Amino acid sequence: MTGMPSPAPKPRFGILRTIALYKIVKVFLLLAVAYGELRLRDASLAARLLSWAQARPYGLEHRIVTQLLEWFSGLSVTRIHAMQLVTLAYAAVFAVEGVGLWMQKRWAEWLTVIITASLIPLEAWEIFYRPTIGKVLILLVNAAVVAYLVWHVRSKNRSVDTVSAVNVK
Repeated sequence: MTGMPSPAPKPRFGILRTIALYKIVKVFLLLAVAYGELRLRDASLAARLLSWAQARPYGLEHRIVTQLLEWFSGLSVTRIHAMQLVTLAYAAVFAVEGVGLWMQKRWAEWLTVIITASLIPLEAWEIFYRPTIGKVLILLVNAAVVAYLVWHVRSKNRSVDTVSAVNVK
């Protein structure tokens, strides 16, 4: 033994795995949205949902559901297909990020930093024009994910550099 302390055991469930679960939850939500988009192409279902929403007492959720259904029913088939493709593409990217982070792969950390950071300006723009508490919370969580992963990757680099410098001596 060289007198160096043994490395601390890796936590079984740490922040990386929490971020991985966050990404996987997003996958399931996006798949549910894609399924909903597919189901809403059925005109009878859309009509039933619209009549159901109109029968509810007026309130915020009534207005939101009604506006969403009216907006969605006014889309062309081409736009609906485009929305489905974008939704499924996001789900695929989040799945790759989530699985890679769960397996504690370095490439997944970098991929998550790049993709999540690239979406932050769009989220900020959306908050600027249509602010809601939910959007602000998502922006804060994504910013925290990026900040943590940048710190994590940089600290890993420093520890690898330190270990290799000690081994060279």
